[in-house]
Amino acid sequence: MASSTPAEQSTVPRWRIIGPGLVVAATGVGGADLVATLVAGQKFGYTLLWCVVVGCVMKIVLVEGAGRYSLATGRTIFQGWRSLGRWTTWYFGPYIVIWGFVYGAAAMAGTGLALDGLLGGLSVTWWGILSGLLGLALVWSGRYELFEKVLAGFVGLMFVTMVGAALLTLPNLPELLTGLAPRIPDGGLVNTLALAGGVGGTITLAAYGYWLREKGWSNPTYMRVMRLDNSIAYVVTGIFVLATLIVGAELLYSTSIAIEGGDRGLLDLSVVLQDRYGEWAGKVFLVGFWSAAMSSLVGVWNGVSLMFADFMTHVTGGDSTDADARAGGKWYKAYILWLTFPPMAMMFLGEPVWLILAYGVLGAFFMPFLAVTLLWLLNTDRTPREWRNKLHSNVLMALCALAFLALCVNELRKATAQYL
Repeated sequence: MASSTPAEQSTVPRWRIIGPGLVVAATGVGGADLVATLVAGQKFGYTLLWCVVVGCVMKIVLVEGAGRYSLATGRTIFQGWRSLGRWTTWYFGPYIVIWGFVYGAAAMAGTGLALDGLLGGLSVTWWGILSGLLGLALVWSGRYELFEKVLAGFVGLMFVTMVGAALLTLPNLPELLTGLAPRIPDGGLVNTLALAGGVGGTITLAAYGYWLREKGWSNPTYMRVMRLDNSIAYVVTGIFVLATLIVGAELLYSTSIAIEGGDRGLLDLSVVLQDRYGEWAGKVFLVGFWSAAMSSLVGVWNGVSLMFADFMTHVTGGDSTDADARAGGKWYKAYILWLTFPPMAMMFLGEPVWLILAYGVLGAFFMPFLAVTLLWLLNTDRTPREWRNKLHSNVLMALCALAFLALCVNELRKATAQYL
C-alpha cells in the first residue's frame, strides 16, 4: 500500500490510509487470545462483554501514546526508553531475546495445530515449521507494502470466519446488551482483567511506531491520520473479539461444553461447530484459526525484528537512522532467524522449565512497563509541549497501568506456582 503525503490525506479515501493500526491489532490477536475470550464466554456468558469495550479503549490509549511519541519527536520508542536510564536497556535486552525464543515456538505450534486440524497429513510440529518458514519468506526483504497487504488478507479471513461463526449461532441480542453493564461475576476477577488486557497484543503495541516509520508517517503532520488509523483498527478488533465471545456464550456457555486452554481449545470449538452445523462450518472456522495464528506470527516476525534491530544498533554505538536499524538490515534479519530456527528445537525437545519461567516473569512486566514509561515520556520535556498528555490521557493511561500491574501480579503468581 503506497504511503500518502500530508497534502494528499484530505483527498485519499479514508480506508486507503488505514494500515499500521490494523497491522498492530491483527498481530496482537492470536490463537491463545481467542481461547481466553472463548473461555470467558464459556464460563460467564455475556457478563464480561463490557470488558471487550474496556480492552479496546485501553489498547487505543496505549498505541496512540506510542504513535504520538514517535510522530511528535521523530524518535523510536527504544530511544525514548533509553532516555529514562540504563535500567530500561537491562530489562528490554533479556526480555526481547527470551521472549523471541519462546514465542517463536508457541507461534509455530499454534499455526501447526490449525493446519493439522484443517489438512492433516503432517504432524503439528512440521506444519508449524512450514508456517515459520513461510513467515520468514514473507518478511525477509523488509518490504512494508507487501507485509501490510499480507496482514490485511489475514485480517479479512479472521473477520469473515469469526463474525460468520457468531452470526451462525444466532446470538440472543437482549441478553448480549445486558453484558455492557460493568459487573464482575463471582470468581471472575482474573478473567475480567485477562479479557480486558488481552484484547490486541503486548510487545507488538510498542512496535506501532516502527510500522508508522516504515509506512512513511514520520512527523506530526500525520498525527490525525495516525489516530484515525489506530481507532478504526481497534474497533475492528473489538468486533472480532466480540464475535468470539458470542460464540463462546452461545455454543459453550448455553450447552455447558468445556474446551481446553491454549490454542488447542480452538480445535475443540471447530468440532463443536462441525457437530452442530456440519463439516463445512468446522473447516471454515479452522481457516479463521489459522489466519489469526499466522497473522500474529508474520506480524511478530516483522515488527519485533524491527524493535530488535533498533535495540542492537543503539547498544553497538549506532543510531535509529542507520541502515542496520531498519527493515532488511543485518540485525532485523538476525532476529527473524532467531525467531524461526532455534525455537524449532524447542518444538521437538519440549519446553525447558527455566526458560518458560523467565518468559512468564519478564513478559508479565511488559505491559506495566509500557504504560508507566509512556506516562513518563509523554509528561516531560522528552515530548514537545503541544503533544504531551492531556488530563484525560493521563487518567486513562494510569488506569491501564494499574490494571496491567494487577495482571502482572497474577501472572507472576501463576508462573511461580506452576514451575517452582
